[in-house]
Amino acid sequence: MTSTNWVDLSRDSETGIESLRAHFEGHAYDPHWHDTYAIGLTEQGVQRFHLGRTRHESTPGKVILLEPGDVHDGHGPTPEGFTYRLLYIDPHWLHRQLGGLFEQRPDEYRMAFQDAMSSDVRLAHAIGTAFDVMHYGDFRITRQAALDSLLERLTCHVQWRRRPQPNPVMPLLAAKTREFLHAHIADDIGMDDVGRALGCDRFRITRAFKAAFGMSPHAYLVQLRLVGARRLLARGETPADVAAATGFADQSHLGRWFRRAYAMTPAYYRNRCSKLPD
Repeated sequence: MTSTNWVDLSRDSETGIESLRAHFEGHAYDPHWHDTYAIGLTEQGVQRFHLGRTRHESTPGKVILLEPGDVHDGHGPTPEGFTYRLLYIDPHWLHRQLGGLFEQRPDEYRMAFQDAMSSDVRLAHAIGTAFDVMHYGDFRITRQAALDSLLERLTCHVQWRRRPQPNPVMPLLAAKTREFLHAHIADDIGMDDVGRALGCDRFRITRAFKAAFGMSPHAYLVQLRLVGARRLLARGETPADVAAATGFADQSHLGRWFRRAYAMTPAYYRNRCSKLPD
């Protein structure tokens, strides 16, 4: 984190919604993904990010809509950098809340966005209002009203997608590799271990996995561990314990990867989410 870059994060204890406001000049963060929805807007400058292989540029007032698992990075291509705000919303909470606002929501589906970016002025206003009351801790009734207004406007940009099912098109090798990585999230595994478990050479496994998921097995495992680390840190567990629980060599190892992905330290994230001292 340079002296010109900054991050300000808060977490609402009732809903679990995290609100983040940040400014970056140049490189912001490496490709990563969240297990939450990320709904936000650009305040100032040009916010460039890749979503998969597609490049997007968001300017002031533009809305950004990311789904859980969307791999994205962040960069400020202009000298003045960019400032933005985001709300990270748990998909289970959002699914329940939308049930009251969107009567046709089928239970066997999950929410998906029609586009990753929008110029909807009313949605941008709703995001800004919800961010302010959540981030700065307004009255509970005020927070609930702002979230209701946000969700009402958000339904204009929603489509319903079936919950993930086994994909017959996805190569079986890639699917089994992902299962292996999830089962060994905290283990110090190598691609030779994956190869032995699946009965296939690691080069073929890597090619199949990249074709299916857009990243290598190694990069996917790191992101899987980081998502797990965020959950544990938000509950107040110490960075040292979290590092051990999620497969990092030590607290320093966790810190290096955490900063690359989220532009903040694990201790800062824990403090802002749990209000416990570093």
